[in-house]
Amino acid sequence: MNNPFDGRAPNLSGPARDMLPITPSDVADLETLCIGLYAEGAGSITFTSERGGVRTINVPEFSIIPVAASRVHATGTTATGLHGFTV
Repeated sequence: MNNPFDGRAPNLSGPARDMLPITPSDVADLETLCIGLYAEGAGSITFTSERGGVRTINVPEFSIIPVAASRVHATGTTATGLHGFTV
């Protein structure tokens, strides 16, 4: 199979190279800094941004949130089916 990503530098503006399932945690950072988040189910997401700010946002189902995140907190997160976009 021809891979169009071979030899290309990762690009923060997309496309993502992979998605990781996210289990919210108040103590553990994500295994990889994500360039964006995806939520299958509506609710709130509390996350730590790449710059260290803790933010809470409300999202409808099937939302793409284009923000770099290092942690998704369990406290304050009610959205379900969370995934992180990675490069």
